[in-house]
Amino acid sequence: MQTQQILETIKMIDEDYLDIRTITIGISLLDCIDPDIHASCRKVEEKICRIAKDLVPVAEEISRTYGIPIVNKRVSVTPISLLCSATQGDPIEYALTLERCAQKLGVDFIGGYSALVQKGYTEGDRRLIRSIPQALKQTSHVCSSVNIGSTKAGINMNAVKEMGQIIRDCAELTKDDNCLGAAKLVVFCNAPEDNPFMAGAFHGVGEADCVINVGVSGPGVVRAALAKASKTAPMDELADLIKRTAFKITRMGQMVGVLASEKLGIPFGIVDLSLAPTPAIGDSVAHILEEMGLSTCGAYGTTACLAMLNDAVKKGGVMATSHVGGLSGAFIPVSEDAGMIDAARSGVLNLEKLEAMTAVCSVGLDMIIIPGDTPASIISGIIADEAAIGMVNSKTTAVRLIPAVGKKVGEELNFGGLLGHGPIMKVNMASNEIMIDRGGRIPAPLQSLKN
Repeated sequence: MQTQQILETIKMIDEDYLDIRTITIGISLLDCIDPDIHASCRKVEEKICRIAKDLVPVAEEISRTYGIPIVNKRVSVTPISLLCSATQGDPIEYALTLERCAQKLGVDFIGGYSALVQKGYTEGDRRLIRSIPQALKQTSHVCSSVNIGSTKAGINMNAVKEMGQIIRDCAELTKDDNCLGAAKLVVFCNAPEDNPFMAGAFHGVGEADCVINVGVSGPGVVRAALAKASKTAPMDELADLIKRTAFKITRMGQMVGVLASEKLGIPFGIVDLSLAPTPAIGDSVAHILEEMGLSTCGAYGTTACLAMLNDAVKKGGVMATSHVGGLSGAFIPVSEDAGMIDAARSGVLNLEKLEAMTAVCSVGLDMIIIPGDTPASIISGIIADEAAIGMVNSKTTAVRLIPAVGKKVGEELNFGGLLGHGPIMKVNMASNEIMIDRGGRIPAPLQSLKN
């Protein structure tokens, strides 16, 4: 690298919050299946701790050597519902095993307490989903996800109905801890099998035995680049600037992934190009949109700016690495983004505008705090709407809602750390119970017939 490029990267790290958001080791647990759940749990613990034992030390060594902040070290595993299908034991035994592994390894989160039910349930899926609220209450590091729809399969409306109640139960059981259980659960449509970001990370059945996936993040860098551009520059020039910036960010992620792969002896999987914000001032996707000329995120034009940002990030990133995957684009988690917190507080950014933005972002309705008395059917309706956007547009969408038990619109919930804080947003309470109670399956759209 030329001296100028090195200095530029140092400035990005020091002033613009450039970091590697996560190194995630994905581990297959299919060879840990056993009719005896206790034997299966012993196999799970042994394999995870053996493969990932050096993850934290290696990440810290890379960070010290190259001066690159690596914020999170994580593990994702095969959806645990697949293991539940082979045993009649209590699925929470697996959750407690994953928690022990996380504590032994010193990782931030471990994902994969998950089920894939886009087309229907197995008995293992049913038992795991019913156990999610208790599992998340009894663990600190375990994350859960459920995929309820896909472009190929349609939307499992029975699962949509159930997940509305599960989210409420997660919040209720952890109400003394800021309803944190709901913040560790995400409901997907078109869930990717190689996503390194929590709470939705799991190790897909099509993946290798173990793999390293890297998630990069640089919203502050993109915002700083746009801040230097002329206020009269046309939008295509801004798109080109974002592409060049995303290329630089992604090259760093590629380098860290290759280094970690060599040191750990684990194959390198993908780089997730996502711009993942934090509550820190200057590390906000909303502020990027405002640099494009919006007075605040949520103003008319926000969805168009976000669409351009998402596209430009992907175009720049794919030139910088051979293997792109995960979600890749721009995240819009309200409680984790300083600009979105401000816009939500002012009332400019509401749930309906956020839903429109999810049609063009890389994930969905993320880390949105809603009134604690929101009925389960309303939550299910929000999930169904979001899944429909993903299904019809052949993209990943997700819902991570936190019902703030005992709190009303205008009050705030504070999770602390990376999960941030935010206002409780107004929800349209018009009844949808008859529709949700119908159950069944919304058929796959015509665009699923591509063979």
